[in-house]
Amino acid sequence: MDQFLAQIFAVIHQIPCGKVSTYGEIAKMAGYPGYARQVGRALGQLPEGSSLPWFRVINSQGKLSLKDEAFERQKNALIEEGIEVSPEGRVRLARYRWQP
Repeated sequence: MDQFLAQIFAVIHQIPCGKVSTYGEIAKMAGYPGYARQVGRALGQLPEGSSLPWFRVINSQGKLSLKDEAFERQKNALIEEGIEVSPEGRVRLARYRWQP
C-alpha cells in the first residue's frame, strides 16, 4: 500500500463511532490538503468486507455522495451508529462532525 493510502486509511480508522468527517477533512488531516476526490476514489476501491469505517466519510455539504444500493448501505450504517440521516441523505455536520 502506498504512503497516501496508508495515511488516508489511518485517519479514517480514527473516526469514532457516531461521528462523521468529510473527504476534504480526511485529506487535510492526512497531510494532503486539496485531495478530497482522491480520498473518495481510494474508498471506492476498498475490498468487500473491509473493516475500515468508510461509511463515516461524507461530502462537505453534509450529504452522502453514493448512489442507489451503496447510498442505502451507508445511510443504514450511520443510522445504526445513532447518526440522524435525512431521507435525502443529509447529516448535520454541526452535530456529528468529528473534530479531533
